[in-house]
Amino acid sequence: MTSDNPFATPSDLPFRLPPFDRIREEHYLPAFEAGMAEQRAELEAIATDPEPPSVANTLEALERSGRLLTRVGQVFFNLTSSSVTPGLTAIENEIAPRLAAHTDAIYLDRRLFARVDALEQQRDDLGLDADQRRLLDRYHKNFVRAGAGLDDARQDRLRQINADLARLTAAFKTDLLADTVERAVHVEDPARLAGLSHGAISAAAEAARHRGLSGHLLTLDLPSVQPALGSLLDRGLRERLYRASLARGNNPAGGHDTRGTLVRMVTLRAERAQLLGYPDHASYVIEDETAGSLGAVDELLSRVIGPAVVNARAEAGALLAELRRDHPDAVALEPWDWPFYAEVARARRGVDSTALRPHFPLRRVVEDGIFHAANALYGLGFVRRPDLVAYSEEVEVFEVRTEDGTPRGLFLADWYARDSKRGGAWMSSFVDQSHLHDDPPVILINLNLPHPADGEPTLLTLEEVETAFHEFGHVLHGLLSDVRYPMLSGTNVPRDFVEFPSQVNEMWAFWPPVLARYARHHVTGEPLAHELIDAVVASRTDGQGFATTEYLAAAVLDLAWHRLSFAEAAALTADDVEHFERDALERNGFDVAAIAPRYRSTYFAHIFAGEYSAGYYSYIWSEVLDADTVEWFREHEGLDREAGRRFAQHVLSRGGAVDPLEAFTAFRGRPPRIEPLLARRGLDQGSRTIGHRQ
Repeated sequence: MTSDNPFATPSDLPFRLPPFDRIREEHYLPAFEAGMAEQRAELEAIATDPEPPSVANTLEALERSGRLLTRVGQVFFNLTSSSVTPGLTAIENEIAPRLAAHTDAIYLDRRLFARVDALEQQRDDLGLDADQRRLLDRYHKNFVRAGAGLDDARQDRLRQINADLARLTAAFKTDLLADTVERAVHVEDPARLAGLSHGAISAAAEAARHRGLSGHLLTLDLPSVQPALGSLLDRGLRERLYRASLARGNNPAGGHDTRGTLVRMVTLRAERAQLLGYPDHASYVIEDETAGSLGAVDELLSRVIGPAVVNARAEAGALLAELRRDHPDAVALEPWDWPFYAEVARARRGVDSTALRPHFPLRRVVEDGIFHAANALYGLGFVRRPDLVAYSEEVEVFEVRTEDGTPRGLFLADWYARDSKRGGAWMSSFVDQSHLHDDPPVILINLNLPHPADGEPTLLTLEEVETAFHEFGHVLHGLLSDVRYPMLSGTNVPRDFVEFPSQVNEMWAFWPPVLARYARHHVTGEPLAHELIDAVVASRTDGQGFATTEYLAAAVLDLAWHRLSFAEAAALTADDVEHFERDALERNGFDVAAIAPRYRSTYFAHIFAGEYSAGYYSYIWSEVLDADTVEWFREHEGLDREAGRRFAQHVLSRGGAVDPLEAFTAFRGRPPRIEPLLARRGLDQGSRTIGHRQ
């Protein structure tokens, strides 16, 4: 790596924002290689230190290592999700297995483990403070769970598995993005788009123009149900769009087929779990989550699946009646009918999603909704920084300040969909907060909003508003982090806890005083009428049977794949994927034909291109905490500064520096209870306290 490589030294920009205007594709590989070499040297010094192991020369030395590698990795992997190019894809395919091998070299190094284990054995005699105890616990578990105690032969096999999984993850991500782009639905006749809002039609025209096509293009979002299905009057086009969505990654004739990739990933994960002494990958993953065991997850799911499916069947019956108003001979409610007639039924009760969109311009939602709530609760202010350059001209950069004007960090907002951007919505970081490195947080949010036509505003759907508030909850978790060690910073918490703060933040999207501030017509500035605000708030309970069932079906599908033993997984082929899905869903009671899982296996990016394998249940587990917390906020005057201070003090600021359930209990004053969740989703059936490890 030459000295002019922008990764060679820490960024000199405010808050150590990466110098995106100077970073080129040719800089990544040399920086990765130099970063790995630098960290190997740092780790060798730790491993061969003649002094007895201590917090300073072992744990904190581990935390201080790899700074260059972290700098390049955080930029590179954010861009391969947000702004990928063929060049970045080629680099990822090359570097991913090498990085996996590098990580293995750390956690399979018996010398390093011996030093960490020595500290673990004498932890009660070391005078450790709470943060140091937590850091020691985390490092020791990481070494053990990575296989540090295995013999040479099994460690060698583990290294190969991890390298193969890194390659397969990159391949799944690449194929899914390509197939999602290719399966977008091209519409030549604009009359077929009747029902879509003016903004949605303009966005479809812009998408077609961007690809050099005439007419309009309905691009695909990540979930099975596409947003346009709720509005399109043309039943045939709805069916075409739905089938295109479900077909992603399922290409037996070739092309971007993810089936073989995912089966191989499932098999390798099962083999790795077996090597590490676990019956299956799900047991391995969940042992380290707040749930503690697969049995605890099964118990929660068993409480909600049956009632959710019953509710969904009742909703299907009501919507079939709506369908027959337009199609008297209809025998059944089809999957592409459900979103449309759910909107029809909602409109009859006074909430027309298409008519509401003009009241949700992006700028107002962000500044008068999201930012306002963050200021009222946590005293945060957001100042636009046009002088700071991001990786795309579409990305907005904000400086975040505390209520006394002290700079806190940076917030980057990447709102719009691109062909170079994976689907869905997510939060990430370019710099994690830590006092050890004196690093302020630099946090990124990604949505996939359609581009409006030139000169037109970006108008959001109700679901997009809720998604924006949700992802900003993750942003707050990163921005308000106040911990010593990077490993424990921000959202570095168990997967089934990380969604808790983000789901809590959704409540402010529909908190009447907040909604009244941002829900104003983009032309006239007229606010929503009070009765319509009440109707919007009440509508959040609509369709819970469908919403809960499609989510739970995906969670069960994830667990079905990952509770397979190595022998069971190895017996499967790409051609078995569809049958496996169908059998898993039927076996678990999902027999509502008009509801597909929120993600089918072939485009389930959370578990095959992300970090949620055996962890998609996390949303419902976190929602137990979320619903209980929402109840607390309602009891404490809602959008209140003191209430926000308490939530930040006990939850948002602590990251992984405290046990998550202890953090919740300190905040709530008791362990979490399931009743608020059951009531929210219309699943009330008795009560109990959950959250204790089994």
